[in-house]
Amino acid sequence: MEKQTRQQLKAKLLDLLNQEALKRGKFVLSSGRESNYYLDGRVITLTPEGAYLVASIILDMIQGEALDAIGGPTLGADPIVGALAALGYVNKCPIKTFIVRKQAKEHGTQRQVEGPALKKGSRVILVDDVATSGKAIMEAKLALDKIGVIAEKAIVIVDRSEGAVDNLAKAGLKLESIFKLSDFGL
Repeated sequence: MEKQTRQQLKAKLLDLLNQEALKRGKFVLSSGRESNYYLDGRVITLTPEGAYLVASIILDMIQGEALDAIGGPTLGADPIVGALAALGYVNKCPIKTFIVRKQAKEHGTQRQVEGPALKKGSRVILVDDVATSGKAIMEAKLALDKIGVIAEKAIVIVDRSEGAVDNLAKAGLKLESIFKLSDFGL
């Protein structure tokens, strides 16, 4: 397969998001806010093409970063980290991945952070599909803080431009996005 530029990959991903993931109507978001549209990133990240595009773009965005793993809050990050692990391996730049549960399991290992064990002092990047207020990413960061894992950056497919950048900055997280709300003409 011919290597595509990040801009080519982004153009394909934006088209997919507009066609499949953008819904118009009345919606209540996880932040509790009401919206006239909903961007369901999982509709894209759970397809072969969408998973490939998102993982390719994120792997390009993190190239050269000193990090030990990449992961994020369940459920938005789940398909993203799976695609990152597989594509990273195929491209000979393997990266450990993890998922952060909303709460620690009450059975088994009773962990809140699932995946290969992260050592205290590990440097990670958080990912998610969409950020509104940044609440899910913030909760994931707090779970990582408890085990001494360092998260200073988060990457999302779409920043809804409704406060996530500022909210996460207050917690020491820089938010980067593949797209901003304005890219959708909203």
